[in-house]
Amino acid sequence: MRQSSAFVFASPHSGRAYTPAFLEQSVLSADLIRTSEDAFVDQLFADAPLFGAPLLLADVPRAYLDLNRAPDELDPALITGVARMAHNPRVSSGLGVIPRVVAGGRQIYRGKLSLSEAEARIARFWHPYHRALRQLMDDTHARFGEATLIDCHSMPHEAIEGHARLGKACPEVVLGDRFGASANREVMDRVEAAFAAAGLRVARNTPFAGAFVTQSYGRPSAGRHAIQVEIDRSLYMHEASLTPRADFQAFRALINGVMAEVTGQALQLAAE
Repeated sequence: MRQSSAFVFASPHSGRAYTPAFLEQSVLSADLIRTSEDAFVDQLFADAPLFGAPLLLADVPRAYLDLNRAPDELDPALITGVARMAHNPRVSSGLGVIPRVVAGGRQIYRGKLSLSEAEARIARFWHPYHRALRQLMDDTHARFGEATLIDCHSMPHEAIEGHARLGKACPEVVLGDRFGASANREVMDRVEAAFAAAGLRVARNTPFAGAFVTQSYGRPSAGRHAIQVEIDRSLYMHEASLTPRADFQAFRALINGVMAEVTGQALQLAAE
């Protein structure tokens, strides 16, 4: 791929390499353990390289290790030998770097994990992913003088049903820039306009403003921007059965149009 855009796309939660050993550790069925997964998001954004932007995909499942958490967000209710830290709502709710629960608050494990196992997971998966992401952002910034990370996620439809404005339908896409802390207004406006032009209802920062990735990679004053994109799963998949909708490819084409607008590469692709 020849990078021709100052954008980097990444999907940290669409990994689905559920090993037999992990499934044996869990009390959940193979379907229930996937409920926190951003299923098919990797496929929705798979053509990012065709628009001159690198795409980083995680293989490791979110239920096994959450790449959108800090490596020290360890849950003492799950991991032995971890000292209790200052109150952290993510850890307290079971959603630390090694999650204790999946969607709906369902417990993943029968008992506790050792600190050595938690550290091994972080060393094997967390650090390589973030080294790769940091390198992509550094290389992009060095080449273009700026770099924008589009952190790609999905959200359960029920998670946004209660966030519609009075008399209006609920948002279909939520963009998070930590209320301006991780991206400047010009970049945020550009991304929002691309989704809106595709006919999607867009909201900012409510109910999802961004987590570890946007906080860590967004430095607008240094020309580094990070925007979390949450897409309503019901637009492209059946949430209960974790299967794509019949019109999945049409929605994927719509996302391609969004990426073309965001990266500004549509005319170049047409010329080629």
